Amino acid sequence: MMRLARGQKFLALFASGSLLPLSLAPFYYWPIAILCIAVLFRTLQYQTVEQALVKSAVFGFGMFFAGVSWVYVSIHDHGFIPAPLALIATTLFCLFIALLFALPFALSALIPQRSGSWLIGLPAIWVLSEWFRSWILTGFPWLYSGYIHTETWLNGWAPIGGVLWLSFITALAAATLSQLTQPHRNQRSVKVAFLAITLTVVSGYFLQQIRWTEPTGKNLSVVLVQPNIDQNKKWTHSERQGILQQLQAQTQPHWGADMIIWPEAAIPATPQYVSNFLVEVDRQAKVNQTALLTGIPTYDAGSQSYFNSVLALGATQGQYDKTRLVPFGEYVPIQSLLRGMIKFFDLPMSSFSLGAANQPLLNVAGEKIATAICYEIVYPNLVASMARDATVILTVSNDAWFGRSIAPRQHMQMARMRALENAKPMMRSTSNGVTALVNYRGVITARIEQFTATELSGHIAPRTGQTIFSQTGSWPTVIMCLLLCGGLIIRKQISTLFQKEAQKEVQDEHSN
Repeated sequence: MMRLARGQKFLALFASGSLLPLSLAPFYYWPIAILCIAVLFRTLQYQTVEQALVKSAVFGFGMFFAGVSWVYVSIHDHGFIPAPLALIATTLFCLFIALLFALPFALSALIPQRSGSWLIGLPAIWVLSEWFRSWILTGFPWLYSGYIHTETWLNGWAPIGGVLWLSFITALAAATLSQLTQPHRNQRSVKVAFLAITLTVVSGYFLQQIRWTEPTGKNLSVVLVQPNIDQNKKWTHSERQGILQQLQAQTQPHWGADMIIWPEAAIPATPQYVSNFLVEVDRQAKVNQTALLTGIPTYDAGSQSYFNSVLALGATQGQYDKTRLVPFGEYVPIQSLLRGMIKFFDLPMSSFSLGAANQPLLNVAGEKIATAICYEIVYPNLVASMARDATVILTVSNDAWFGRSIAPRQHMQMARMRALENAKPMMRSTSNGVTALVNYRGVITARIEQFTATELSGHIAPRTGQTIFSQTGSWPTVIMCLLLCGGLIIRKQISTLFQKEAQKEVQDEHSN
């Protein structure tokens, strides 16, 4: 009977984790996240370190298995791995990320179990869990709970604390809800937490009215080209000329725009192999006084290194090299052992090197462009550091790797949060969608349909200035959570020490 009860609890945890992605894009049922996290928090009280790890790992496995199931698409459809092996690889990946998610929850067994401590301790641990997997082993900052507030009043807090602060507020609401089901809860602590949440939500509405940045006065005409090239044909040599001709054909009607953007790796070859094409495109762009920014793999002969880059042609010159690479997609860890084992470890363009830190911003018509290639846009601090002195954010991506899964729309939601955090407009150019223009409040002002070969024409209004988040990044929230956890752990240790001393005094009295 006890085993059945334990199995039911694990099933409830797995189901709760599996439902959490429904609160994010493309579903947007944001209250679900609070309910799901509350289920996890309710089960963690009065647990040992081992029990807390296991239960949070079960929850995390459900969350990632449902929320990043698109990994299967990348492995099977484009990595040429048979379906059973792709399913096993996806499961192992989700288990590994779930373990990283669970590790910080060991702290839940070390903090006081009283309502007041629980209400602030668990949200702090939740945030540390999200932060931990944003950098460990290059990081996987996906499915942050703070993204559920892309369109709620709480997004007014994004320019101050960023997505992790929104995650803290979400987890605080979940902790409060979980305490309502506790028979011996501290009513005063729950009321204080509920009041704090209410004030935070209401103040978020008023914070939305603040203009953290100011328009530069320019209104740039932009064209985002979406070529919709089949990913499995893109890197075939015989297809190259046709792809280049398609890019030219889609661009031809739009010469004269201030800026034309081609997506990540739009040109499927390094400049050395398509030099004539680049010279001709550069000439056309200069004649029309247009800046053309294109994704392209580049090669540096001096260091013998390949880079995933954005190259500027025409009315501007420059290059940005990607600084955050996707493991197995853009580089292969311990490649001396893994190369050649299976086709997935030999994907095209999986030997990139890291771009240099602190690269100069691209300059178009006197406006500075902060560039993030694909995966980089999901790193809040990285984008904040680049956006401080920029007036526009550009992100290019090749989301064809994700097929028709939910990943491109998740990716779009995270990109919108970067615009919110930094109060800067964003251009997002992708190979097959979601291609869109986003204003400085994170609102999509124009977009085109996925899986179509077409162009998005529009205007972008650059803005100057910095938000608080642009200056500080996530560090105030992370440091606050570290201090909260550290303080609560120390408090429990001191309390335990005093209790032992008191028990010892009582025993001494009895012995005397």
